[in-house]
Amino acid sequence: MTLKLGILMDPIKSINIKKDSSFAMLLEAQHRSYDIYYMEMSDLFIEDNQAKASTKKLKVADHTAPWYQFENSSSILTLSELDVILMRKDPPFDMEYIYATYILEMAEQAGTLIVNKPRSLRDANEKLFTHQFPKCTTPTLVSRNKEQFKQFLAQHKDMIIKPLGGMGGHSIFRVTENDPNINVILETVTDHASQYIMAQRFIPEISEGDKRILIINGTPVDYALARIPPEGETRGNLAAGGTGLGVPLTKRDYWLCKQVAPKLKEMGLIFVGMDVIGDYITEINVTSPTCIRELDSLYDLNISGLLMDVIEEKVEGNN
Repeated sequence: MTLKLGILMDPIKSINIKKDSSFAMLLEAQHRSYDIYYMEMSDLFIEDNQAKASTKKLKVADHTAPWYQFENSSSILTLSELDVILMRKDPPFDMEYIYATYILEMAEQAGTLIVNKPRSLRDANEKLFTHQFPKCTTPTLVSRNKEQFKQFLAQHKDMIIKPLGGMGGHSIFRVTENDPNINVILETVTDHASQYIMAQRFIPEISEGDKRILIINGTPVDYALARIPPEGETRGNLAAGGTGLGVPLTKRDYWLCKQVAPKLKEMGLIFVGMDVIGDYITEINVTSPTCIRELDSLYDLNISGLLMDVIEEKVEGNN
């Protein structure tokens, strides 16, 4: 099945192809002879009540530079002409990101499949979405109030603090009881009580890794990438220096996936990265989940192939 596929992503010239999941998807799309149309955020616009973009046809190659080639100069395309658009723009999840989802939603209403569904990208904050599954999460507090966090710390003795809109381990702090820096940490992360943040009870199993589980249309990949924190660190994020270790899913992991799968499918969240530490879900990543290339390499998988199979089925069902 030949599709016209659009991808909205950060600049392709700056990606690390050895680790970039969007690049893995592009390789698979090209292998299937899809027509690939490349876009960045600044290329989207609305004209005459239609979602449009300045696009370039793209070819990719799985080797060092040049790993991409544009076949033409920019041309204007009405987004409804595409069969599917992969929304792969990394956070921050700011108002510009939200505006982009509105534009993509117009294309969706005209018949284009968007992965992931624009409305659900807005509704499923990657930290707050975990509250939809209370049996699967560690004790959590979301607030701006410094005293509430101090009470939470007094109760649980050890907590992780994180902003609601970050990625890659940015501005994540571990705070223990009687930490002399608690006030300044809370003031900094909440920007003096002007921004909501999240606290989660510390999960000591982080020493065994923060597992990234990829879920495609409600079905988990059978292996996860456990991101192990470096010595003296509590963040397993690869961007923060963590080391990736492939592990098979446990019975508990499958149970957690089973709890979230119906909601993901209901919301049109086709490609999701769920983060699990110990027995608990800590985040559900819906914007631009990663780790495809690492897991493919470790276990001789083709995760992008599984995703494209689902996309083809859904596109065919729409026609």
